[in-house]
Amino acid sequence: MATENVTAAEFNDLISNNEIVIIDFWAPWCGPCRSFAPTYEKVSDKHTDIVFAKVNTEEEEELSSHFQIRSIPTLMIFREQVVLFAQPGMLSEGQLEEVIGKVREVDMAKVHADIANQEHSA
Repeated sequence: MATENVTAAEFNDLISNNEIVIIDFWAPWCGPCRSFAPTYEKVSDKHTDIVFAKVNTEEEEELSSHFQIRSIPTLMIFREQVVLFAQPGMLSEGQLEEVIGKVREVDMAKVHADIANQEHSA
């Protein structure tokens, strides 16, 4: 599956309507972002059940600000609308595959229960 650009207007629908969404926050002037792009694209081709999105931080300042993006590239992974991974810096293909494997293994029923308990306690 090819990567897709996402805007603030599309963001909530994207997260709500897909089980796993990986987002690459990047900018056209960023050398490491451009270096990471082929790896991101290659891994996206192997995981057709995952949405691989890109957010141009120059054009989508609202999203960048909302997620407090301070360094690019930054990768965020959502599963069932919950952020399970957020990390600045490039990942190798192997590292990205490993993170995806770990995200797939997470017991989301437990995660949602933990979130509900935290919200109830607050």
